[in-house]
Amino acid sequence: MFVFGHVGITLGIFYLLSRLLSKNNFWVKVPWIAFGALLPDFIDKPLGRIILAETIGSGRIFAHTLLFGLLLGLTGYYLYRQGKPELMIIAGASFCHILEDQIWNTPEVFFWPLLGWGFPKDTISASFIEYLMIIFSRSYHPAFTEVFISETVGLTIIVLLTVKYISEKKKEFCYNKNRT
Repeated sequence: MFVFGHVGITLGIFYLLSRLLSKNNFWVKVPWIAFGALLPDFIDKPLGRIILAETIGSGRIFAHTLLFGLLLGLTGYYLYRQGKPELMIIAGASFCHILEDQIWNTPEVFFWPLLGWGFPKDTISASFIEYLMIIFSRSYHPAFTEVFISETVGLTIIVLLTVKYISEKKKEFCYNKNRT
């Protein structure tokens, strides 16, 4: 999965949950959700593919683990109890990222460090720029690959939510204009 898949699908999950569970303003949370949806890659890709490329050589390391998700969630819950829900939102979105990556298929990463201290290397061994070019070409090739489908679904959700947001703002603007 790539950017649109992670952000769009996670926004879709949070939107549905907000409709089912609360009447809080979903739109205020969108930046935190989007950030959390990409957080594991923001941490692991530079760390594992650039900084530790020679030793680890993987973009799915520490922030793709259950331990990271639990620590982030516990810290987020503590801050939520203090009236600061942002980290809890980020933690939930970050955990969605881990699930969307199907990281349980790589138990050495998901259950790190319980199954050992090492991480498996990526199947693509190239420089970071070459790695990105390979990933881009695989992700946006219009074949029915899992990545292409998730990117298309994610982008569709982003477009639909954007249209809904604009529609709500337009209604709000018209309502306020008619009141004056």
